[in-house]
Amino acid sequence: MKKTILTVLILFLIILNISAQSGKKALLLIDIQDFYFPGGKSALVEPEKAAANAALLLDNFRKEKLTVIHVRHNSEPGGKINDIVKPLPAEKIVSKNAVNCFLGTDLLDFLKTNKIDTLVICGMQTHMCVEAATRAASDYGFKCILIHDACATKDLKFGEKIIKAEDVHYSTLSTLKNYALVESTKEYLRK
Repeated sequence: MKKTILTVLILFLIILNISAQSGKKALLLIDIQDFYFPGGKSALVEPEKAAANAALLLDNFRKEKLTVIHVRHNSEPGGKINDIVKPLPAEKIVSKNAVNCFLGTDLLDFLKTNKIDTLVICGMQTHMCVEAATRAASDYGFKCILIHDACATKDLKFGEKIIKAEDVHYSTLSTLKNYALVESTKEYLRK
């Protein structure tokens, strides 16, 4: 009798532990919009490479039937989400007017309602909207995984100094490693 009770208790604790650890993850695709591509009003450096990696992540999430969230900045012309990551009708689209996609949107409520605890983040621009989303998500208590080669940015100017996109990208990633696990697309998909 004692063995049966002990066995049931152990099974109960295992099930309780599994359900406490079993959160849900979502892919957060940030601002992969036409105006960031060549010919757009704010073209980035190599957005095609970043978008191609984002498309690989998107394909993986769709195959696994996991939550996908597209974020788009309300800005025209070129505000359409690029066709490489074109949303499906059932996928959530968050439209925003601020850099931080949590500000003035229903994103946080959506994540809580759907019991999301982990965000896989990628998109454009690394030093602006991607950075703001990663920091905010971490501050809200989400586990964040930032896919560095599925993000893109551009050269910046401060006074007379030009900071190359690669330097902007890597310096931003260097600080974001304090808020997220930073991985490549290949590293993430290998799991």
